Amino acid sequence: MSTIAAPASLPARMGWFSRAEAWLDNKGKGAWIAAMVLGLIFFWPVGLALLAYMIWSKRMFNSSCSRRRMSSGFTAMRSSGNSAFDAYKAETLRRLEEEQENFEAFLKRLRDAKDKAEFDQFMDDRAKAAKESRETAEA
Repeated sequence: MSTIAAPASLPARMGWFSRAEAWLDNKGKGAWIAAMVLGLIFFWPVGLALLAYMIWSKRMFNSSCSRRRMSSGFTAMRSSGNSAFDAYKAETLRRLEEEQENFEAFLKRLRDAKDKAEFDQFMDDRAKAAKESRETAEA
């Protein structure tokens, strides 16, 4: 993974375009898209020029972020080579999964209790309205 220097540490002899490009690269694809959208809003030729530059330089279709995201999900299952650490990691993951299941069960019970309270309130209101309509009809 290559890192780009922060804009403050860029050489002063670099042009403004190179500094802006390095700054946007440092911030990521979202910054490029935001710059393009702002360019389209304030002065459409600038936005179109940024879009063309992003496509021409292949910044829009760089899939390194998606590959990194996909591979990071499987690192928890790989062995580190240290059996004590692997046992600790397995136990911790098992405990976290158990806690997550317990929390999800708690949330389900909470939602069920809320639904029951709302339904009971509805039935009470309905019974009260029916009783009042009977009393007004009798009077």
